[in-house]
This record gives sequence, structure tokens and C-alpha cells, in this order.
Amino acid sequence: MFDGVAANYDLTNTVLSLGQDRAWRKEVTRAVDPGPGKRVLDLAAGTATSSLPFAATGAYVVPCDFSIGMLSEGKRKHAHLPFTAGDATKLPFRDESFDAVTISFGLRNVVDTDAALKEMFRVTKKGGRVVICEFSDPTWAPFRTVYNEYLMRALPPVARAVSSNPDAYVYLAESIRAWPDQAGLAKKLQQAGWSQVAWRNLTGGVVALHRGVRV
Repeated sequence: MFDGVAANYDLTNTVLSLGQDRAWRKEVTRAVDPGPGKRVLDLAAGTATSSLPFAATGAYVVPCDFSIGMLSEGKRKHAHLPFTAGDATKLPFRDESFDAVTISFGLRNVVDTDAALKEMFRVTKKGGRVVICEFSDPTWAPFRTVYNEYLMRALPPVARAVSSNPDAYVYLAESIRAWPDQAGLAKKLQQAGWSQVAWRNLTGGVVALHRGVRV
């Protein structure tokens, strides 16, 4: 499915999020706190749009994704980055390889969320952090109603206009509605071994930025 949307993926995301995806990426970069000498694993990196801000700070960033189509499109645009094919539930990296592991809008698509969180813990150095940016539950009830209507009614026709595979975005809407809320994901992080787990709502809770530390 993601192979089929690779060519227009970044444009489609910007349109569907009404341009908010750029602001969300900035918040992720602040939370990851990359810099020279830091090793960052960017999971579900797709075409590496999410990886570029980390690389710009001088960090060594590894864009990793399950979709070969996404990786191929990214490699065509950013040949200097070490794109790596990998399954988030069985990562191809040694224990304690990274200072930070991050995933934006991808954890929801992994077949086994708990296994992925444990793998992220395994490959993170002690003292390192995890940063997860994912769709969540809007905190204001009236806005939550409007948002859910947008997901199920407005998103599919918009996707048909701008995406090469609009059916993928019908799945997107359904997967967002089925995803755990902020506290639910925080609990999963704690169960996977992460400490100092916290989250911050972005855009009224449409997106939540979860953080944790390996101690």
C-alpha cells in the first residue's frame, strides 16, 4: 500500500494536514534534540522528509522503513542518507546502537505495537530517548466531533484528488479512529520498559508527542 503512494506521499500529507505536518516535524526535532555526534534512528521514515531536520544538525541519522517503494523514492531524492529496509518489530540493529529513536505517524501502521516499542527500547542506549509523534484524540469534545467528521467524510475525497492511491487514505482514517488515546499509548511505553514517559498535545490533541527515556 505504501509503495503505491510513495511518489506523492509528502505532498498529500501536507494537503491533508492543512500544512500542520511541517509544524509537527519541528516539534519532533526539538524533542529528539539531535546534534553532532548523536546517532538517531528514524523509523517509518518513508522518503526521509522526517530525517532531514536531524541530519541538518550534524547528527548521524538512519532512515528506516518497511516499504521498499518509499525507500527507493527517498534514495532518489536524498542519496547521501543511509536508507535501511527494516521491520519495526525486528530491527536490523545491535543493542544500544542509537542515542534516540523516533517514529512519526508510523507506529499506528506496525502490526504489533508492543513488539515495536520493545525493539525501540533494545536499540536505544542507556540514557537515550524515544520520541513518538502520532495521531491522537482531540481534547475538546466539540472539536473532536468535527475532526472525526473530517476523517471519515472529507479526507477520502481530498485524497482522491491528490493521491495516487486514495484507498490508502481511507485506511488512514480508519486506523486513526482505532488508535489508543494519549494515556493508552503512554501505558504501552511504560510496559515496554521506558521511563519518564510523558506526552504533549499538538493542534488540540489531533497529534500527541510522546517521550520516554531508557534508564
